Amino acid sequence: MRHRFIFLPLLLMAAGVSAQEVGSRLSEDQIRDLFRKVADADLKNDKVQHDYTYTEREETHVLDGNGQVKSTEIKTYEVMDLYGSEVRRLVAKDDKQLSSEEAAKEEARIQKIVVRRGGEGEKEREKREERSDKKREEDRQFVREVADAYNFQLVSNESMDGRETYVIDGEPRPGYRPHLKEAAILHKFRFRAWIDKDEAEWRKLDIQCIDTVSFGLFLARLHKGSRVRLDQVRINNEVWLPQHLAVKVDARVALLKEFNLEFDTTYRDYKKFRTETKIVPVGEVQEQH
Repeated sequence: MRHRFIFLPLLLMAAGVSAQEVGSRLSEDQIRDLFRKVADADLKNDKVQHDYTYTEREETHVLDGNGQVKSTEIKTYEVMDLYGSEVRRLVAKDDKQLSSEEAAKEEARIQKIVVRRGGEGEKEREKREERSDKKREEDRQFVREVADAYNFQLVSNESMDGRETYVIDGEPRPGYRPHLKEAAILHKFRFRAWIDKDEAEWRKLDIQCIDTVSFGLFLARLHKGSRVRLDQVRINNEVWLPQHLAVKVDARVALLKEFNLEFDTTYRDYKKFRTETKIVPVGEVQEQH
């Protein structure tokens, strides 16, 4: 799930709405103000996410011209945060555990990361953390831009898993001139969001591509009809984390190769990571015995 052009639109939904502020008469300007506030609050949510490990199962379907599945690939990962960066360990293919040889190669790859990060100097670590903070700030600014780029409508109230949510539609605002370069694609998408009233975070979102999106001087195109759906869940009463992601991609690269794909990803087994635990290479562990 790491294709930037697919997931950039997800950033626009890193939002929540206050139960005290939202009502059936909420104006568009009030909704815009709420999106700006949530863009700031979402930084805290993002930082807490890095304290968790989890299992991620990715199912990829390649479709033919009629939308029928030609092939399927399934990969399952254990995801963790090592020294401030997300690391994914492959543990299964097509719902079968890796062979001993494959598992050994994957473990060796992880250990290289541990050694490299563990041996970082203070300046190198600070630079990496600065880059990470800069990326978070860019994401925050992107979400704040959404507040101006869309016309909003509070559609209804809906109960999800016993929790009340607001359902809000966002339609591209005609004539809007983006301030950020990345925000130039926003008018190509519309969305519907389900917002938790009590926790001020989104529960579910549905993003649709409504016009062709071009990237890299027209070398890649994301076609109308591509779609992203995401569900989130409250974990340990402190953070909202992904539960299910479904992506339908109709794209062309270099005007030659067509990609018609469906991704279905589930997230489970969230566990709080003990950040005070020291991670050491396997060799060092063996030497201690």
